[in-house]
Amino acid sequence: MANHKSALKRIRSNEAKRLRNRHQHKTTRNAMKKLLETTAKKDASKMFSEVVSMIDKLAKKNIIHDNKASNLKSNMAKHVASL
Repeated sequence: MANHKSALKRIRSNEAKRLRNRHQHKTTRNAMKKLLETTAKKDASKMFSEVVSMIDKLAKKNIIHDNKASNLKSNMAKHVASL
């Protein structure tokens, strides 16, 4: 167990950040799933910008890798274009 005050604080803050990151990542994955299930082009194109924004935020905060973010955005764009 940690002996220093700073180490105890680091443990607390790491857990809070982990939960926040987990929530944001899960929310984004649900939004991507919803976008891929959408069949209406108008709705999909509206949702696309929101999902891309969410993915960019995850990449900016290093929750996901930049290349993974690019691959996800590309996949979403292909889906919207195919509708």
